[in-house]
Amino acid sequence: MATPVDIAPSHDRELVLARIIDATPAQVFRCWTTPERYPEWFCPKPWRAEVEKMDLRPGGAANTVMHGPNGEVMPNRGVYLEVVANRKLVFTDAYTEGWVPTEDGGMMTAVLTFEPHGDGQTLYVARCGHPTVDKRKQHEQMGFHDGWGVCAEQMEALAKTL
Repeated sequence: MATPVDIAPSHDRELVLARIIDATPAQVFRCWTTPERYPEWFCPKPWRAEVEKMDLRPGGAANTVMHGPNGEVMPNRGVYLEVVANRKLVFTDAYTEGWVPTEDGGMMTAVLTFEPHGDGQTLYVARCGHPTVDKRKQHEQMGFHDGWGVCAEQMEALAKTL
């Protein structure tokens, strides 16, 4: 099971989730960068996510759609800001492909890091910065810690197989 690590937010608009994952940084990175594997881990079950477009380069589309058990559909469109193979992914929903600003200014910018830890493990840190304290609170109330925690466990199970 992914082991929680306590890492404090660096400012009042940030949420942080950190876990020791029993898989290598390359395996964890593959979970985040292999579109056909997203439905296996990206949303807490019974939700599932599908990748519409994954263009892994700065400015490239990062588009997913989450599907709920009662027919809910939640599109998430954004762009990648930084991609460092096996070490770091940065993306935001403040812009869409072609650097078009979103009408609502977006919910967050995520900085994901994958650091080698111990023998074949990864320190996985997800830092989600929000443009306002209210959006941070909204994301927290949506279940950030529990939801991203469950996803980290589902990701770990998949990463071990990659």
